[in-house]
Amino acid sequence: MFKYLIILTPLTIWVLINGCKQENFGEPQNEITFKVIQEQILTPSCAVSGCHQSSADGSFQQHKLILSDGNAYQNLVNKGPVNVAAVNAKMLLVQPGDAEKSFLFHKINCDAYIHKSNLNFGKQMPMGGNIITKGQVELVKRWINTGASKDDRSLSLSVLSDSSACQSDIDPLSPPVNGFQLKIDKFDIQPNFEREIFIRKTTPNNAPVYVNKIELKGRSNSHHFLVYGFNNPAFLPAENKIRDLRNPDGSLNILTLAEMQNHFFIGGGTDVNNSISLPEGAAIKISPNMPVDLNAHYFNKTKLVLQGENYVNFHTIPASSVKNEVKMLDLNNTSFNLPPNQRKTIIKNFTFSVKTHILLLTSHNHKYGEKFVIKIFGGSRNGEILYENTDWEHPLTKLFANPIVLNPGEGLTSEVTYNNTSNRNISFGFTSEDEMNIIFGYYYE
Repeated sequence: MFKYLIILTPLTIWVLINGCKQENFGEPQNEITFKVIQEQILTPSCAVSGCHQSSADGSFQQHKLILSDGNAYQNLVNKGPVNVAAVNAKMLLVQPGDAEKSFLFHKINCDAYIHKSNLNFGKQMPMGGNIITKGQVELVKRWINTGASKDDRSLSLSVLSDSSACQSDIDPLSPPVNGFQLKIDKFDIQPNFEREIFIRKTTPNNAPVYVNKIELKGRSNSHHFLVYGFNNPAFLPAENKIRDLRNPDGSLNILTLAEMQNHFFIGGGTDVNNSISLPEGAAIKISPNMPVDLNAHYFNKTKLVLQGENYVNFHTIPASSVKNEVKMLDLNNTSFNLPPNQRKTIIKNFTFSVKTHILLLTSHNHKYGEKFVIKIFGGSRNGEILYENTDWEHPLTKLFANPIVLNPGEGLTSEVTYNNTSNRNISFGFTSEDEMNIIFGYYYE
């Protein structure tokens, strides 16, 4: 009945069965790209306490962006940024298919950050945290340009082999046409260390000059850049020599701390890529060959050696055009305590003994500060709000076209709300993990 007899041996059966699975042989599938981005970039470097972990972070009101696992994708793709410059540039946080139109790419890419810094995109991220490598930036760029899919596996992870830090040189700041420039040359910030330095310079003017604009430029991972004068020129530190606020073991350098007591504020702030202009006819007088202290603060929470570098331009106007010689406000509140895991508002009043015309106000606090309000204290306008800021990294600089006039006995109130999301008490201090409460500004009498 049967012409052929087929005998199925155990070996034949194995070949037949496994032959059906042959399509699974060969190279294994790539990992899901966004899963790698989440696990290797967003979770360890961005979604950390105080930054982009949850809505309880002190900085949340500034960026309104949570990047924790399970939230990041839906909060990034096709979503609009808070940053005004990015909004004006018609960017999305992640624009599928276009990294150049994606704010996330510009925030983590050192080269894009430098190229776009004139648009006030803010500091490169992660700020002071685990520096993004060039390979990680390239992976994010390729993921966005291939459509930013949540489940895409098409991309090779070989780009991650480039583990060099994405930290490039900054373009030099061009000196002003009228005025002069001072600079802090490149200096190292050791791994896992906050370095704050001072270096005394002498202004190059041989006669009095009047400054009505101060322009700043600095590297990423900077906490602030300030320019100070000296109250008593008889007690000056050595010129062109770096003085550290902290010793290598992290303890305060007592001599440098003592020298700070001889300072008065001239200009600068938290945003090291910024400029401040005074109203027409108002200017800061710079004496001939005036000694000044340049103060830069950088933090480095990586295992790499990073570098700091800062420029400041002083733009001058003719003495004949000066109507009001401007003085500087530097109102500090150093006596406050912030209990752990609590929100607290700190209020302090500052009064003036002479009639004062306020031209400009700005603020300085650290990452636990949610809102900085400045009000008028005393007189018929008592309690009137002059200034509000919710972005500690890019504090508002508010210029008053009509000066705020305060009579003797009146003054300003600082009202700062902090959200201490840490498990420790926080008070006034000099590191980025401490807090501050300072009103800076300009006025004339």
